[in-house]
Amino acid sequence: MMNNMSYPVILTLMVPKESKSNRHAYFICFLALYLLILSINIRLVMAIIMEKSLHEPMYIFLGHLCINGIYGATGFYPKMLSDLILDSYVISFHMCALQIFMIYSSLLCEFTILTVMSYDRYVAICTPLDYHSTLTKNACVKLILFSWIVPTFSVFTGTLLSNLRPFCAYHIDKLYCDNWSIVKLSCASSFVNNVYGYIVAVIFSSFVVIIILSYIKLIAACKISLENRRKFWKTCLPHIFSLMNFSFALLFDFMYSRYGSSDISESLRNFLALELVIVPPVFNPLIYGLNIKLHTFCSCTDVTLVAILHFDSQFKTI
Repeated sequence: MMNNMSYPVILTLMVPKESKSNRHAYFICFLALYLLILSINIRLVMAIIMEKSLHEPMYIFLGHLCINGIYGATGFYPKMLSDLILDSYVISFHMCALQIFMIYSSLLCEFTILTVMSYDRYVAICTPLDYHSTLTKNACVKLILFSWIVPTFSVFTGTLLSNLRPFCAYHIDKLYCDNWSIVKLSCASSFVNNVYGYIVAVIFSSFVVIIILSYIKLIAACKISLENRRKFWKTCLPHIFSLMNFSFALLFDFMYSRYGSSDISESLRNFLALELVIVPPVFNPLIYGLNIKLHTFCSCTDVTLVAILHFDSQFKTI
């Protein structure tokens, strides 16, 4: 067994169903999705940069959420487009490690940014008089650095642990590289990887607890003030929808990575795999471009709708 272990140079990826006959259609669809992600996220970031009235912590954090969406999408779409146009579903060992790092550091960054945004809403609604003294420029910089450094270090360590192991298989049954798929390629024990994975899961689960506690406080604060209720519906509902959207995407990816098998249809497996790289970066800027109202859930805020649909028009504040 040990004699068959090595450090592979090239890995093969799953070939999309009917790729021979439909690969050009797939290419157009994935290209359209990537351009859509770039367009709506860049427009929202540019709106926040150019409009001085949006130079507030909430919008700065939102801008970083959009930048993170672009970063994560770039870890998947260019490689997928290249595979489709060349009809060659292989990836080098080092590029596979890079893809894992980009996609999953983006995933965990989204987690930490959403946590920071929930803290921002907690301060804004529960202690509004202390908002600007608490979320100073230095505090915002520290929160942004935290939201990027912690996930980046966590994923870098996990990727390193996975890729230092000898391999006895070379095929990844997925459209892109992911950490657990790399772990399964090795014939060596996965004990260290599992322990580290549980440690990371516990750390990031604590962020879920922080978000839940902040919203318990927010809901309590909304009971005593009409103004607090107005702020909650206007700024917190988009955050809740983003968190739900992200959580479902993360759950689908976890189910696919850990429990995906040949017993599940290929179409369903591909859906579970792609949910993570399609839904959050597409819908986050759209969700934050909507002013979700209590009864309609469909009207749009002035600023973010303009940022997405009318980039060259005059911006208005919410």
